[in-house]
Amino acid sequence: MNHSEANGRSIALVVDDNPESLGMVSSALEQEGMTVLVARDGPSAIKLTHRVQPDVILMDAVMPEMDGFDTCRALKTGANAVLAPIIFMTGLTEQEHIVKGLRAGGVDYITKPVILDEMLARISTHVANFKLIQGARDAVTSFGGAVVAFDKEARVLWGARKALTLFENAQAECSDPDCGTEPLANWLLHAAQNPQTGDFRAGPVEFSFVCLSAAQEYLVQLSHTNGMAKEEVLIRAFSLTKREAEILFWLTLGKTNKDISVILELSARTVNKHLEQVFQKLGVDNRTSAAVLADRTLSQRN
Repeated sequence: MNHSEANGRSIALVVDDNPESLGMVSSALEQEGMTVLVARDGPSAIKLTHRVQPDVILMDAVMPEMDGFDTCRALKTGANAVLAPIIFMTGLTEQEHIVKGLRAGGVDYITKPVILDEMLARISTHVANFKLIQGARDAVTSFGGAVVAFDKEARVLWGARKALTLFENAQAECSDPDCGTEPLANWLLHAAQNPQTGDFRAGPVEFSFVCLSAAQEYLVQLSHTNGMAKEEVLIRAFSLTKREAEILFWLTLGKTNKDISVILELSARTVNKHLEQVFQKLGVDNRTSAAVLADRTLSQRN
């Protein structure tokens, strides 16, 4: 689902266990023309973001079971981290709480009792900035195809679907410590300082540094190399075409037809047609047998 509805309305998620506060804030946002989603606790908010991507999140800090700080950290970490700005809206007014909220991933901190005009002005600014950033990210992923944004510790911030698939492949296939998280982080820092830095290789995936954004995000373009030596082995062993060998190679890595179509930028129908030819040439009738036979052949040649 898109961040905003088809009619252009922004989506706000309000997370608060206080019904009175929840109702007051929701009504104010709806009067401003926003679509409002509500959650009474942290786990519910996290589950909701798996189905709908909001444009802004208003977060109470004090909630049972899982407080707002932990909820914010959970929403802002991992490959599927929420990109929307999180604004804390709470009765905790001490400086330490404000700092804690910002360090947890919040972009702003509003203390209760809430002054509605001030709250709406802050929300408007953060939503506008978020949409500008999101538009730039969409442009990057559309232009670059397979782009991932990392932080300085090589943690994924966001990325195009194809790029995230390739990154998962790199993590799964590379057992060499030289292509782990720490070496990748060192490469990112070095590449940001020296544009002439060569590419980073992890398994069958190549990382090419694009730039360090104004938001301090390390933008990297990923591409599959497929380990040409392995492809050549498959081509010679089974008289395959280059494309058939590419598809069979990814099949040995446990990728589905849908994954392969994304990685190789082919339609699912084209992948299926190539697999039919692969099965015929290998003398098998299913993908499992083909993968086992190919993997055995590759293992014998290593």
